[in-house]
Amino acid sequence: MTDVILETKRLTKEFKGFTAVSEVNLQVQRGHIHALIGPNGAGKTTCFNLLTKFLVPTSGQILFNGSDITSAKPAQIARQGIIRSFQISAVFPHLTVMENVRIGLQRKLGTSFHFWKSEQSLNQLNARAMELLAEVDLTSFADTVTVDLPYGRKRALEIATTLAMEPEMMLLDEPTQGMGHEDVHRVTELIKKVSAGRTILMVEHNMSVVSGICDKISVLQRGAMLAEGTYQEVSTNPKVMEAYMGSTSGELEGAHA
Repeated sequence: MTDVILETKRLTKEFKGFTAVSEVNLQVQRGHIHALIGPNGAGKTTCFNLLTKFLVPTSGQILFNGSDITSAKPAQIARQGIIRSFQISAVFPHLTVMENVRIGLQRKLGTSFHFWKSEQSLNQLNARAMELLAEVDLTSFADTVTVDLPYGRKRALEIATTLAMEPEMMLLDEPTQGMGHEDVHRVTELIKKVSAGRTILMVEHNMSVVSGICDKISVLQRGAMLAEGTYQEVSTNPKVMEAYMGSTSGELEGAHA
């Protein structure tokens, strides 16, 4: 019996007669890194927004740890342990790297609005903040103002602020978008590292990113599930090659779409 942490049943989203997500059945196993991929317009982001409750499904069901969260609000699922890391680097640019992580820790403690609290009372969070920065290889950047960080390092910081919320499940929206090869490699390795003891569901365009780190890949096309399996199974599937490359010949390795 597989241990499923997140499941959708016939998940559907329609916009004024256009079906963006069509009867998607998805099962994410606990402890896995699971990727949701597909060519542009496949419905990945809509599906992701349904799972994170930024959109309400037209029909279907979403279950987290066996509980129905279909009608839950984003803040409610965050409290249950589903934390989304945003596609656009969601950090405070004019605070230091350390201060950004500390805000994530404050949120977890529920003291986000106590900005009148003394600096001293926040210093108790510093040790934990430094642990999280070490986990994402940002210790040497702790006092750097975030706006001055290289792009790939900003994504690492974003992952650290997500970890500060102590997620049971992390949802990553195109974590390597806009990155050069070196940053892609660093962030990919980072995702693998922070996945220990956690479940990760990521939306990704870049096939070469998911090839090395994902336990399971689900491929969407035109809002419907096209194929599922390991990278090896998916990358040699003629339907997937057709969707990505327009033909069933050729190699899918590193395909961008």
